[in-house]
Amino acid sequence: MTKTCDVLVVGAGPVGLTLANLLGQQGVDVLVAEREHELIDYPRAVGIDDEALRAMQTAGLVEEVLPHTIPDQKIYMVNGDRMILSEVNPTTREFGWPRRNGFVQPLVDQVLLAGLDRFPNATARFGAEVTDLVEEADGVLATLADGETVRARYVVAAEGGASPTRKRLGISFEGETRPSDGIVIDVANDPIGTPHAVFGGDPARSYASIALPHGIRRWEFTLFEDETEADVGNDEFVFGLLAPHVPDPSTLDIIRRRVYRHHARVAGRFRQGRILLAGDAAHVMPVVGGQGWNSGIRDAFNLGWKLAAVVKGLATDGLLDTYETERLGHVAQMVAVSLGMAKEMTDHDPEKAAERDRIAANRTPEEREAQKRQAFKPQPKFDEGVVVHTPLPVFKSLPARDVPRLAGSIFPQPQATDADGVEMLLDDATGQGWRILTWNNDPTAFLSTERRATLDRLGARLVQVVPKAQLPWARKQATPGVTVLGDLGGEASLQAWFDARPVGAVILRPDHVIAAECLAQELDDVLGKVFEAARIA
Repeated sequence: MTKTCDVLVVGAGPVGLTLANLLGQQGVDVLVAEREHELIDYPRAVGIDDEALRAMQTAGLVEEVLPHTIPDQKIYMVNGDRMILSEVNPTTREFGWPRRNGFVQPLVDQVLLAGLDRFPNATARFGAEVTDLVEEADGVLATLADGETVRARYVVAAEGGASPTRKRLGISFEGETRPSDGIVIDVANDPIGTPHAVFGGDPARSYASIALPHGIRRWEFTLFEDETEADVGNDEFVFGLLAPHVPDPSTLDIIRRRVYRHHARVAGRFRQGRILLAGDAAHVMPVVGGQGWNSGIRDAFNLGWKLAAVVKGLATDGLLDTYETERLGHVAQMVAVSLGMAKEMTDHDPEKAAERDRIAANRTPEEREAQKRQAFKPQPKFDEGVVVHTPLPVFKSLPARDVPRLAGSIFPQPQATDADGVEMLLDDATGQGWRILTWNNDPTAFLSTERRATLDRLGARLVQVVPKAQLPWARKQATPGVTVLGDLGGEASLQAWFDARPVGAVILRPDHVIAAECLAQELDDVLGKVFEAARIA
């Protein structure tokens, strides 16, 4: 018996489940096939960032995710003497959410799985191992271990770093694997009880001590080459690791202990025909940077709207090529940053550790502040893909300013008000999907009939942003089909964003990336170029 679907997702981890939720939202028939018989119940990732929380918001699940997080979790990087080398504590809300959050991954994975129940077109099957994939003219035929087959138009392999799909396709996975393993120890009834995380660059043995929600404490220790998994199963060995950290290790309520290995690898390509790689199947990185889980969610968020557009006939297949174009470069940056942090904090050479400490002690206040606000974390910024770069306007009505162009970056998410004056986050006020935002103007005044028709087919939102003081008047004058928002003013407002830019209109993709920015009068022409870049059919 052969089942058919639009998209087959291989792997019910966070990436596969996030993608399935995003596709389910858009009416795509999606099946998630997982070889295990239930969700993995042990935590792997411990940090969720603001970009990922915004993705959860888009998927309609953020309120269910938040109870399993510690918002604004501070990190202290310390040396072997517990002296603070640097502090990571970004407190801004550019994208509407805390930039750093501790979380319990298995509970969030459960939220993602339960989210599929909202959609009759989205299904997860456990105990369903995919053993073969054969690409055909108009799809992919997948064979399961029990002999059943599934015919899908596209397949997304999100089954982890050991990805059988990637290996089956012969796609390279270049990078490095560190020679030493690590051990994770999770403890209930947190014996420390502080909310922050500590990363210890101790040349005697590097470690991490991380507070997690619901009274859980995680420790991670580097294992040396002569220490084996058998040692990890020995209580005396584990108690010895924990003895410098708690008054009495023997009374700890240990939930689990696991050995893991540090990898830093990126697949040679993210797409082969109708099969795409996402998450750890496409890239893995050291845990120190806390970006492995978040990078996978970025994959799902980038790929979700593109797959939906192609499957629904709104865009041609070529749109899927932009997934690798856009994601590969940022992933490589994030792997490099994570690898650099891992080497800095887990180097057991006393001389190198001393040099690291000396450099940290001599940082300027500006450098310390940059560390604190997490300036080392590269933000996604696409030079190619579904993005149109417009030249800097030189008209006399605009002051001459050398400002960076923001097309290809993520649009901020401040608070705004809906037409009734109710305050909420921008994405909730506008609705999801393609959006055209214009400052003070009615966007329909600058759009041709042809462009309006395409926007209607895409289900795009036309948004007129006005100062809150103008809202009652603008609401009465609003064109049918145009959403009017009230701007709250202030440093993080939409008015401040437009005031700093020589533009009056911005075109946003469904993943909140700025597809283009332009003057109001240029909107119709620039929108046409965006449609070309997005292969809109």
